[in-house]
Amino acid sequence: MANIIITGTSRGIGFELAKLFAKEGHKVLALSRNTETLDSLKIVNIKTIPFDITKKDDLEKVGAYLDEHWETVDVLINNAGRLLNKPFLEIEPQEFEAVYKVNVFGVANLTKLVVPKMSEKGHVVTISSMGGVQGSMKFPGLSAYSSSKGAVITLTELWAEEFKETGPSFNVLALGAVQTEMLEEAFPGYQAPITAFEMANYIKDFALKGHQMFNGKLLQVSNSTP
Repeated sequence: MANIIITGTSRGIGFELAKLFAKEGHKVLALSRNTETLDSLKIVNIKTIPFDITKKDDLEKVGAYLDEHWETVDVLINNAGRLLNKPFLEIEPQEFEAVYKVNVFGVANLTKLVVPKMSEKGHVVTISSMGGVQGSMKFPGLSAYSSSKGAVITLTELWAEEFKETGPSFNVLALGAVQTEMLEEAFPGYQAPITAFEMANYIKDFALKGHQMFNGKLLQVSNSTP
């Protein structure tokens, strides 16, 4: 059974992922600012830690937990994300920066913390968006969000190159529309063809097996626009 770290587990895809991995017997470290939704389920092999990916103290807290309880990490899923839907000329500098602190700097800092604890067979999966894929359809109001999701695509390619001799593997999934609270915030009233549970099932399988076939790759996981 694997040791799995997942960020953004309070709702949506991350919440479903934590439950799915735990159901299969894996150990899950669920990191989210709000842990109440998972805590209420009282699932034995899910450990929750209240976690803000932008805070140094919270990163150190996770590092201390891993040092004490886990010899190795098998899978890291960078799922946490921050959305801003606002016309570009109306965005305050601190708002743009806040998106990048979660979606780019936070992802980089947590990955830097966890990678030394992973073996060559480990797998880092970062969740991006079709909006971050060059040449894909773009939508007004999402300049901060989509550009940040483009940044982690490039980061994944760079990490795979830097660690290709020692591992772990790095891949990024650019998701299309999934019926989550975040989608409703970005596209009010839009009904996605894929549920959070269905997408979580796909990501779970990819996280456990995808590194056998892919490294440094962007996979577009979408059957719709947006």
